[in-house]
Amino acid sequence: MYQYKLTFTLSNNQLPREMDRLIVSFLKSSALAYSQHFYEKLYDKSRSIIKGYTYSCYLPGAKFHQDRMELAGEEFSLLFSDFDQAELLSFFNGFQQMRYRDYPIAGNSMKLTSIRMQNLQEIREEEIVIRMLSPLIVRRHDAENNNDTYYTCEMDGFQEALKENTAFFIDKMNLPVSIENFSIQTIKGRKVVVPVFGRNTDASLGVFKLTGSVQLLNVLLLAGLGARRSEGHGKFEVVG
Repeated sequence: MYQYKLTFTLSNNQLPREMDRLIVSFLKSSALAYSQHFYEKLYDKSRSIIKGYTYSCYLPGAKFHQDRMELAGEEFSLLFSDFDQAELLSFFNGFQQMRYRDYPIAGNSMKLTSIRMQNLQEIREEEIVIRMLSPLIVRRHDAENNNDTYYTCEMDGFQEALKENTAFFIDKMNLPVSIENFSIQTIKGRKVVVPVFGRNTDASLGVFKLTGSVQLLNVLLLAGLGARRSEGHGKFEVVG
């Protein structure tokens, strides 16, 4: 099991406040750089496609302003993982094609300068302690009224809604993995509000205890937790 650490250099230290749009755009460009077929497999707009990957950004010294952020330097990094190892390899080939290219940002540009493979230790226990590397979004969708309720770790229903999100993902990916004993317990968590494609959304950060089958926990380690995983949410590391 492994993930990639991508390092980007910038023309200046300014980045958009909403990084999800920028990184999703870069991932789409990387998929297309690998092949048209791979791009359409993941991003065909004519159908809803559940992604098996997640990522988190490390933004050193970031100071947030109304419509932008300012970094301490002209570099940031991204951790990218995917439970489908063949898909992860395809992304690697796409990243290689994007390497050293100037990728435009409003008032700036970024360049992928380093791609490093990092080994991830396989989970062997049914109970682990995790730290969120990107905000955990837990959503319950009401199809009848077409609205969403977002749950944070401070709210009743948080665990149940996360289990529903997990069951939906496992079902859509057609994985033979049981979620019967899956649960989450907050150890030290807090509510955060994050911009998600222009909309402020309630989410959670902190340290949590996850319980579930070893197979399920390993899938979640690579694919992420909760909703909007492929837009930079729900990535975690095992800390105990």
